[in-house]
Amino acid sequence: MAGLALNSSFAWRFVRLRSSLVRSTGPSLSFHSTASRMMGATVEQFEQAKSKLSALKNDPGNEVKLKIYALFKQASTGPCNTPKPGMLDFVNKVKWDAWKSLGSISQDEARQQYCDLVSSLVAAEGGGSGQVAATPAGAGAAYQTLLVTTEDDITSITLNRPAKKNAITTEMYNEIIAALEQAGKDDSVIAVITGAGDFYCSGNDLTNFTKIPEGGVEAMARSGGELLRKYVRAFIDFPKPLVAMVNGPAVGVSVTLLGLFDLVYATERATFHTPFSQLGQSAEGCSSYTFPKLMGVPKASEMLLFNKKLTAAQACEVGLVTEVFPDSSFQTHIWRELKEWAKIPAASLALSKQLIRSVDKERLYAVNDAEVERLMERWQSDECFNAVMSFFQARAKL
Repeated sequence: MAGLALNSSFAWRFVRLRSSLVRSTGPSLSFHSTASRMMGATVEQFEQAKSKLSALKNDPGNEVKLKIYALFKQASTGPCNTPKPGMLDFVNKVKWDAWKSLGSISQDEARQQYCDLVSSLVAAEGGGSGQVAATPAGAGAAYQTLLVTTEDDITSITLNRPAKKNAITTEMYNEIIAALEQAGKDDSVIAVITGAGDFYCSGNDLTNFTKIPEGGVEAMARSGGELLRKYVRAFIDFPKPLVAMVNGPAVGVSVTLLGLFDLVYATERATFHTPFSQLGQSAEGCSSYTFPKLMGVPKASEMLLFNKKLTAAQACEVGLVTEVFPDSSFQTHIWRELKEWAKIPAASLALSKQLIRSVDKERLYAVNDAEVERLMERWQSDECFNAVMSFFQARAKL
């Protein structure tokens, strides 16, 4: 698994790590809700979260279990204050590093993050989120790929496929459109988008390209293009301040859309990657317009043409990210700010945003249309097909 893999001579040690972490805390992933954000979870909620872990069926992988272990220790004991294990004690060393990385976050906040992790994993397995789930407009069931809460006049939309690094499926596209439509009409002042687990979003789930409908590749390209057009328009048209909380790596469409947010905050471990040409495709999300406008043509070309991956600090330097925060204080700091901003008169914020957006709105519509048309051509090309197949083959060898 990425991030924990060592050479084969140490494989047995990670078998021990795997079983050790399952026994000590069990699996889960992180969802950060607005509820009780500044207070943290109660001890009772923490104990309930611990009890839910044994009912989980899927193994989320060593990276997530290390996060669970670290949060469990931070919540139970406080910041790491034990001596660092010796160089040859590989198992305890990686566990110690994970705990130490949480820095000085409080036990209350660690309990909250631990509970959020458990909630997102339970929800991902269809067991209910433990949070207040919004219902799509005109539908009777809760979202299947999102966690949506409204608290303190803030609507939070969390991409909730943590085991798949929040890769966007067709279903998720439709649910995000519905969630944005609902958030645009509800009584909240601000909307926030973030990701469950350690990833913000890994872009398109490439299995979307393997589901060829009866009409063939042309029909797939046409339906996919229309869905993408509608998806991007939902961001262009969103009437309230929209904030991205980039809690980890971001790839593809999750990056290109950032130019349509009003504020973009990132944890220091976030990265930003748009590997379109590598996959035989082209830019979307209005990035062919917003990126050069934000960062200048040369820097935009590095990302959109030549697949350059940016660190959070680099993304902030070129204007794609508003501000970067240490991972240990990221959630606490942003939610404190959001709660203050949500006290601003709602109509004033919305009308001011609409004035700012009106300058470029028709241009954004036109750019979106042009990007979608080009992508539909790309999806039907042999070059794109071969690039995507090469990606799958390379991944299968890992």
